[in-house]
Amino acid sequence: MSDTNPAPGGFGPPSQSPQQPAPGYGYPQSGPGYGYPQSGPGYGYPQPGAAHPVAPPVAYPQGPGYGMPMQPSNGMGTTGLVLGIIGLVCSLTFILWFFGVLLGILGIIFGAIGRGKANRGEATNKGAATAGLVCGIVATVVLPLLGLLVFASIMGSSSTF
Repeated sequence: MSDTNPAPGGFGPPSQSPQQPAPGYGYPQSGPGYGYPQSGPGYGYPQPGAAHPVAPPVAYPQGPGYGMPMQPSNGMGTTGLVLGIIGLVCSLTFILWFFGVLLGILGIIFGAIGRGKANRGEATNKGAATAGLVCGIVATVVLPLLGLLVFASIMGSSSTF
């Protein structure tokens, strides 16, 4: 066992009385070369024994700050382009034409929203939004119509024999 008493409550580290740190460790002892100089108060405050008080420094108002410009939000136009391209590819396949039409409709919606943002100056990708709009229209309207015409011509030619 040690010869120190435990903290109140009977557990924990033993309580210690405050002691001065040893010279050279912790805070330095008062002496030359250590700490701040022991002169009077700083600038702007009356000096002891001065005949008149010194006025505090003048605080000038802060000028307006320059904020960061808002970053353009190009998400809608890019989403319209991606959905339009995927819808176009799906519409080209005979099996996935239904998904192509759905993705084409979404491409039209997102492309139109992205184009509106670009016209208002909130986005910088007007070309991508326009391309998404065009790809969505082709995937939704043109390719299904061409597929329907090809299917009708095949059925019409087979009934003539």
